[in-house]
Amino acid sequence: MVLSSALNAVLASRAAVNPDKTIRKARASAYPHQLWWLIASFIAFIAIFHFGSWAVEKYSARQRSAQRPASTHRASWRRFPLALVNAYRVVAFRWTVKVGPWRTLTFAEVFITCAYIVALYTWAFVNTTSLTGDKLNVSYWDNRAGVLGASQLPLVVALGTKNNALSYITGISYDKLKYIHRMIARTVFVLLWTHGITRLVVLSDPGQYPGWFIPLGIIAMSAFTVLILVSLRPVREKVYELFYYVHVLTVLIILLAAYFHAADMQFGFYLWPCFIIWGLDRAVRLVRLIYYNHLYFGFSAASSRLDASVELLSPHLVRLRMQRPPHFRWTPGQEAYLAMPTVSKLIIESHPFTIASVDGRYALAGTQPQDVEKNASETGSDDGTTSYWNELVFLIHVREGYTRRLAKSATKGERVKVLIDGPYGFSPNLDADDTVILIAGGSGVSYTLSTFLGVLSNVQKGKSKCRKVVFIWAIREASHMEWVDKTLAKALELAPSDLDVAVRIFVTARNDRSQAPALDDNESVHSSEDTDPSKSRPSSLLNFPAVQVAQGRPDIPALLGEEVATNAGRMSVTVCGSHGIAQACRKALRIPMSVTLEGGPSVVLHVESFGFA
Repeated sequence: MVLSSALNAVLASRAAVNPDKTIRKARASAYPHQLWWLIASFIAFIAIFHFGSWAVEKYSARQRSAQRPASTHRASWRRFPLALVNAYRVVAFRWTVKVGPWRTLTFAEVFITCAYIVALYTWAFVNTTSLTGDKLNVSYWDNRAGVLGASQLPLVVALGTKNNALSYITGISYDKLKYIHRMIARTVFVLLWTHGITRLVVLSDPGQYPGWFIPLGIIAMSAFTVLILVSLRPVREKVYELFYYVHVLTVLIILLAAYFHAADMQFGFYLWPCFIIWGLDRAVRLVRLIYYNHLYFGFSAASSRLDASVELLSPHLVRLRMQRPPHFRWTPGQEAYLAMPTVSKLIIESHPFTIASVDGRYALAGTQPQDVEKNASETGSDDGTTSYWNELVFLIHVREGYTRRLAKSATKGERVKVLIDGPYGFSPNLDADDTVILIAGGSGVSYTLSTFLGVLSNVQKGKSKCRKVVFIWAIREASHMEWVDKTLAKALELAPSDLDVAVRIFVTARNDRSQAPALDDNESVHSSEDTDPSKSRPSSLLNFPAVQVAQGRPDIPALLGEEVATNAGRMSVTVCGSHGIAQACRKALRIPMSVTLEGGPSVVLHVESFGFA
């Protein structure tokens, strides 16, 4: 009793000496909750908007008409709501801001970035005037900055996982959320260093904390600094594998050190969800890996038939084909993570690649995917025509490290063991579109080819209202058409007769680079100045009048402008290529409201960019 009374007296005297302390602690505890309510409200708003868009698309897809809609060229105020939606799309997703030499942000990304930074730093530095009138009193915001930063780490971890709950809630694929993941991480990084440096400067009595408290904070921030440096775009592009390994190691160090550092201040509850989120993601990936690849782990004779064949189609492109594992299903445009123990340096190393083929649900009448898969599994090959209708096919651009080693295996004619995890990402719903335009540069055809096959299948089965498909592909050499020429020819042969299909292939080897934006410098293979499309054009495509091969770079503004001027209804433009081709499409589709008011198309743009976003 005497000891308790003495302790209470000491605490009371300290509170009397420092009347601001109670207020500081209350605000440091309340403000992170308020910030989370704001973030949760924004996520809920996006989720409601996503659900509404999904419902409209489903309803529109059922309104299939026998004729393509035509533009009236007369303004109608009844179309004002639709024109307003298109104006929002133009401003939010097609107007951009260049940020440094490596990044271009859409206005939507700029808004989210600025809003988050303003919100985080407002809660960090608001109401920091002491009772004595001292403005921006350091004792009010130094610890609060640390608590706010710690409270955001679960969001950073969640946005960085592959099996991302936020993706399913908002309809935004995990790879597109990577920018938000990095933006929040870097914003929090600055705030946490503000906390750490300030505390070290103003701390008068380090002995008030346990001996490991300050070193743990320094370790966490040192690891965070290393992670931020290797995550910079130039570093990721040049030494991606180094970034991959450092990322895994430093994240573990940061979370462990930060947890024990924060737990001493009774704020550890912000950190332990990070371990649960990360652990669940890894557990789901492990279960899927075992489930889809269980024949490998059975060490049966059938496991050898699951080895993938790899072909070097050009110096910088490999085609990997493998039998579809049992129960593995995907939709056009999705990607899968491939782990190749005989290629990678670490058995846990895996990388994402877009699936260039479609599964049996999207088979066109005449492809007979079941027989193809059976023959391929028994003989190890087929004629290359129908493997895209149930096998897993990947067109992999050769860079350094992992893909370079894969290319060496291809030159040796080796088959490789592949463990697959996926599928990941969301396929754009094109069933409600009257006109579908697909644009690719180089190996971006992996994405647009599978999407093209999916559109043809859905039209054939009456699931899509699409009446016109335009397939645009820019390549360096005419010989690169051989990557997919047989599949394209087969698809055109079996395409529904009432579907207007146009395939436009542009061979860019002779064209002056200064005359058009770079379509795909990173995707280039060794080009030849004497490339002649008339000589290298695959004969299997010559029989189709829908196919046009041209020399030079595609004039994206002219091509898209023509489609906008001659079509009505709902139009989608799906592009997979370099930053240059994506920017060209954004600029070309900055359509004024008057076009929609006069009966022009309602245009939706889907962008899948190359590189390390």
